[in-house]
Amino acid sequence: MRQQTPSARDRVTNGSPTRGNFVLYVTLLLLFGAGIIAILHVGSGLQPPGPIPGAQIGPASTAPPAGGAGRSEAPGGVTGALLENVRHPLSVLLLQVLVIIIASRAVGALLHRLGQPTVIGEMLAGILLGPSLLGMLSPATVSFLFPPSSMESLHLLSQIGVILFMFLVGIDLDTKHLRERAHAAVLVSHASIIVPFFLGTAFSLTIYRSVAPPGVTFTAFALFMGIAMSITAFPVLVRVLEEKGLTGTPLGSTAIACAAVDDVTAWCLLALVVAIVKAHALTGAALTVSLALAFTCLMLLVLAPRVGRAIRKAAATRPPDKELVAAVLAFVMASALLTEMIGIHALFGAFLAGVIMPSDGTLRPYLRGRLEAFSSAFLLPLFFAFTGLRTQIGLLGGWRSWLMCAGIITVAIAGKFGASALAARWTGMSWVESLSIGALMNTRGLMELIALNIGYDLGILSPRMFAMMVLMALTTTLMAGPVLSLLARFGGREESPSRETGGLTA
Repeated sequence: MRQQTPSARDRVTNGSPTRGNFVLYVTLLLLFGAGIIAILHVGSGLQPPGPIPGAQIGPASTAPPAGGAGRSEAPGGVTGALLENVRHPLSVLLLQVLVIIIASRAVGALLHRLGQPTVIGEMLAGILLGPSLLGMLSPATVSFLFPPSSMESLHLLSQIGVILFMFLVGIDLDTKHLRERAHAAVLVSHASIIVPFFLGTAFSLTIYRSVAPPGVTFTAFALFMGIAMSITAFPVLVRVLEEKGLTGTPLGSTAIACAAVDDVTAWCLLALVVAIVKAHALTGAALTVSLALAFTCLMLLVLAPRVGRAIRKAAATRPPDKELVAAVLAFVMASALLTEMIGIHALFGAFLAGVIMPSDGTLRPYLRGRLEAFSSAFLLPLFFAFTGLRTQIGLLGGWRSWLMCAGIITVAIAGKFGASALAARWTGMSWVESLSIGALMNTRGLMELIALNIGYDLGILSPRMFAMMVLMALTTTLMAGPVLSLLARFGGREESPSRETGGLTA
């Protein structure tokens, strides 16, 4: 039988280049390369066109001064070119992201080995990169990594991460826990809000004149101090319960229910305080509060059932896909935009968008799996670093400042830990369980940092007060793990081995 010879096309398809293809390839390179060089040579003799009549020339298009005046002093050659490229805003942002992620993962892994949630290490990494440590050891390094001109880009990018995080917090809010433990959750959570709120406003009387920024009224300062003392970090609490093996226990269910009610109540109060602070008159505050209440009712009573039906209908025909994720993200951003326009901060809208997501089916796990890793591992460390750059522990130079900081931490622990433990004991829990509830409710974590940054942006907190409150948030969060371990040994309860979980880590 006659054997067919493979054609040139077959030889090319089979990966055996022929001599003809090679000759054609070299010819194309030489011919068109020479043509490009010739065009550039001819065009180099052309004079630049004159300015268009009536056109305005911006600063970027002006010619450099004669004699080299105004040129940068960067070294010439390859080194100078590299340094000039690093100063580009995009290069600065990429370098910041790289340094922040490496530092946060390293410190987070170290704290995890010490039995603390990873988020605490990420919070500490942000502070270490700021003026409190790196800025003290090498101010030039901080100036190079975080120039003032780059801070707004870092801030906005970190805010996107916090918006996604608050949406995931809303998704993790399980109303089933609220119904099962309602009798204890309402009393414990509200006691853990009203008592520290009262203590925070009372303590404001003693520190207002010495630490409040100029022009801030006592009402705004005291209300914000009350809120800052009342917040519980719901995600940190859940992570601690998971690592201690307490999620499915009566203690864990009660703590989750209490923290959920606390979160919703505290964020509603924070929205109210922000509305009052932003409004310059009583009528403005009343309008903002009315719009916030109308938006909340619209989300919970009108949109929640409709969104649930639409998502269930879409899920019945096909599994969740990227189109559904895009639609949900658009809804989250729209909700955040509306609350920002109302005047109660974008985070509240993102939180409500997560709350109204349907709890049945696979949507919530699917969204959490798609968004959590990106927001927690990439965007949230940027927020921690931005917070750390604002935290100047060096401002607490004298013994009076450190005494005031100790007083803030004491009031925070007494109000949150004490009120939660006593209220839990009143509902019939044992002392060990009650103190465990108090330790868990006392965690503040990222939620506190979010609130503190809101207060800083509104001008309610001075840099020195901001540093004190950040130290309070770190101290109360660090307490939870060791106190629970101590209570477990005291109460004769064995802890389950720590394990990595898929829940929120902040």
